[in-house]
Amino acid sequence: MDSLAIPRSVLTPSQIATLARDLLEGNFPMVWVEGELGGVSRPASGHLYFNLKDARAQLRCAMWKQRANLLRFAPREGMQVLIRGRLTVYEARGEMQMSVEHMEEAGEGALRRAFDELKNKLATEGLFASERKRAFPNFVRRLGIVTSPSGAAIRDVLHVLARRFPLLDVEIVPSSVQGAAAVAQLVQALRWASDSGRYDAILLTRGGGSLEDLWCFNEEALVRAIVASQVPVMSAIGHEIDTTLADFAADARAPTPSAAAELLVPDRGELLALLDRQCGRANSAWQRTLDAAVQRTDRAWLRLHALRPQARLEHGAMRLTDLQRRLMELPQRRAQRDRERLTTLALRLRAAHPQRRLADQHDRLARALHGLQRGYALSAERGELRVLALARALESVSPLATLQRGFAILHDEGGRVVRWVAQAYPDQRLSARLADGDLALRVERIE
Repeated sequence: MDSLAIPRSVLTPSQIATLARDLLEGNFPMVWVEGELGGVSRPASGHLYFNLKDARAQLRCAMWKQRANLLRFAPREGMQVLIRGRLTVYEARGEMQMSVEHMEEAGEGALRRAFDELKNKLATEGLFASERKRAFPNFVRRLGIVTSPSGAAIRDVLHVLARRFPLLDVEIVPSSVQGAAAVAQLVQALRWASDSGRYDAILLTRGGGSLEDLWCFNEEALVRAIVASQVPVMSAIGHEIDTTLADFAADARAPTPSAAAELLVPDRGELLALLDRQCGRANSAWQRTLDAAVQRTDRAWLRLHALRPQARLEHGAMRLTDLQRRLMELPQRRAQRDRERLTTLALRLRAAHPQRRLADQHDRLARALHGLQRGYALSAERGELRVLALARALESVSPLATLQRGFAILHDEGGRVVRWVAQAYPDQRLSARLADGDLALRVERIE
């Protein structure tokens, strides 16, 4: 009976763990799991280890350092989270675990799903289409800012606007930007700014915050109010990484409130430079036109009074008077231009004070000197190594080195090197060069 027994297939624990891992990874795609954090640990390696549990079970999880560093919050015991990852088996202990690629707070996950659903709905209606976006005027004369008057964002915006274009007329349309009442206030403020006809452009802005803090800018009512606005709307909500549905609906989006201020208005320095160039061209054109008119008048007077010497004298006197007047006015005009130029240069000098650049130039000089010293030392070191390498190479091919190994060089009476037997004959006198001297030889026979 023993000889007829079915052979047993014996597996090791490692094989069982490998088979279980292959089975899990091959049959389970990327999954989302929601639960409570427990046993949170982050050793010196930077990896994040924890258990995800509910009332009946728990699942061991590992989040590797590269992914854990991307978390926007600190995981802690008892926190309700939503994770995404793949199921696998940790073979060393034979335990099932989850390799986590993404983690978010559970409440934020629900908001994110609501965000995606509403975004898809409004995009299907064409509210985010680029074809309906309106262009902003080249020069905004009056700007309406819908935001909280006490927030940090409005201070940044006003500071940038005052620095770049102080002539801009700015009005704040106050509204709450967070909380349950914020949506209705934002919609009302935006509609009033659009219908009032007071503004060339509207800026909708607030500072950064969590997804919950910014949620009022993801409401459908506000999105439709932005689309219905009769004035181009720019959104600058939160930080660069924050994106709301208001950003998709607005005619333009800026990554930060300060960036929005820079996009809406030109730089006064560039405008002043452009104005200087245009004034110079206009003055040159006007002077050329005036000179041409004077020349045409002179020629007409000469033709008209060519036969009247008195008329020529009168014309010459008038011409002399005009030239004297222009000569007297010339220093005044030059002085006026010099004063204006001096004022402009003084402003530019204060803006580019040497003291501001001295530290940078000092650092650049120090870096340059350090680089020069380092380059010189490196070049010298490379040259020395190259000389040593050439010396070794020269020594390896030197005939003297060959003689040191027991070889000799034969010369005939004429000093020519004897390389072949055919070059020798009996009784021929030869000399042999050895490592430490020469030997005189005579050929007795040739074989």
